[in-house]
Amino acid sequence: MSFDDTQLSTTRVDVRVVDVVVLAPAPPGGADRWQVLAMRRAAGTRCTGAWEIVHGRIERGERPGQAARREVQEETGLTPERLYSITVNPFYLHRFDSVQLAVVFAAVVDGSVPITTGAEHDAWEWLSPADAMDRLAWPREHQALQYTLHLLRHGDAGPVEDVLLVP
Repeated sequence: MSFDDTQLSTTRVDVRVVDVVVLAPAPPGGADRWQVLAMRRAAGTRCTGAWEIVHGRIERGERPGQAARREVQEETGLTPERLYSITVNPFYLHRFDSVQLAVVFAAVVDGSVPITTGAEHDAWEWLSPADAMDRLAWPREHQALQYTLHLLRHGDAGPVEDVLLVP
């Protein structure tokens, strides 16, 4: 039996995207440790009306952690106090015949700082984790939020802090 490499897929695998779960400490007295930032896509953008976490492209010369910090700043006006590496989620873009790998981060921010959105979002809301799960459109964002909440369930990453905290 011979191997014919013309039968191989030409689909690319690209690491060009970051997803960032933005968290702030929940108000005292509630059942949740964290509140989660959800943002709604504006009219005239892809996925108009969908609620999402911070998401964006890694620019040429950027490392994923740098892109995550920049995207949080650009999309919310917030500066992460802490940034954690959470996981990598794959998704397929049929228009480009490309499997994208989204490097997922969690950014802990000061929830009292006013949020400023750009043109791609027309609304934002701090939600409980359960409400965020219900509101977010993409299954990979649900998974990212579940992982984040598990890893930061005690306020930081505990014994794996030294591996997950991005300097």
